[in-house]
Amino acid sequence: MSDSGNEGLGAAQEETADTGIIGPPSATQQLPRFAGPSTFARLPRLEEVSRADVAIFGVPFDSGTTYRPGARFGPEAIRAGSKLLRPYHLGLEIEPWTTLQVADAGDVGATPFDIPEAVRQIEAAAQRLYSRADRIITLGGDHTVALPMLRAAHRHHGPVALIHFDAHLDTWDNMFGAPLTHGTPFRRAAEEGLVAVNHCAHVGIRHTTPAAKDLEDDKELGFATISTLDVARGGIEHAADRLRARVADKPVYISIDIDVLDPAYAPATGTPEPGGLSTRELQMLLHSLADLEIVGADVVEVSPAYDHAQITALAAAGLTFDLLAMVARGK
Repeated sequence: MSDSGNEGLGAAQEETADTGIIGPPSATQQLPRFAGPSTFARLPRLEEVSRADVAIFGVPFDSGTTYRPGARFGPEAIRAGSKLLRPYHLGLEIEPWTTLQVADAGDVGATPFDIPEAVRQIEAAAQRLYSRADRIITLGGDHTVALPMLRAAHRHHGPVALIHFDAHLDTWDNMFGAPLTHGTPFRRAAEEGLVAVNHCAHVGIRHTTPAAKDLEDDKELGFATISTLDVARGGIEHAADRLRARVADKPVYISIDIDVLDPAYAPATGTPEPGGLSTRELQMLLHSLADLEIVGADVVEVSPAYDHAQITALAAAGLTFDLLAMVARGK
């Protein structure tokens, strides 16, 4: 794993009184947020802490995408957007940095020329990372990366309940004959027993799909679907109640494809679909699920070449902060 080019980071960090947790530079250091280390939210690198409660893990890989490429630059863009983050989470009333030791683990080096080999490299790197961190939040990268991350999480937590925010099912058997792509990770995960059968759900599915049978096949794999229209008609709390009932008492992995958001809120993605959630709706839904046991997560499919004024990168950074606050609330 690379160090993300964060030379000189140690001098910019501050230890929180009484906790021993090392966090980002504080306001008292008079370091503007646009300056400082290029880690997520200017956090310390993993090498600078003895162990992390949560590691932020970059996976700059997009060879599994089928429409617009560019998500290999997603981790870099999300980290840049995260410099605007402040310590206190208003919605969940918590400071993740003072509750959790969070560190940036840099990026994995995954080949862009061989998808199966890249998946193996990502899984191996994640396994190594678990020796230093209790949980991993992954910055993608296209959605192919969810499969190796689920494989690694399964070794530590067993089958997990999956809450998958996306415009698309991503449970197709193959894409153009390829079994490992950004449209197939959750079929492979179900086949491999990585996820808890009948405790998984998609949220935000909408617009078009190749065939009606896709939904039938998806249901047979053990997934439930809450469409964008379901959220609009029933409301945030109704959707959250359905998800809580679906998850039950299982440990939860949350996967967020940024295209779950409407292109008005996240234009920089590989397969945008009109009619998505607003950023506020997705944040409210996440906040309503803060009582769940979150054991891992990813935020993927940010393709910054299509962004405008960092709209998508800022949304992805904010959602990553939401996930950190959820983990902190559950600690």
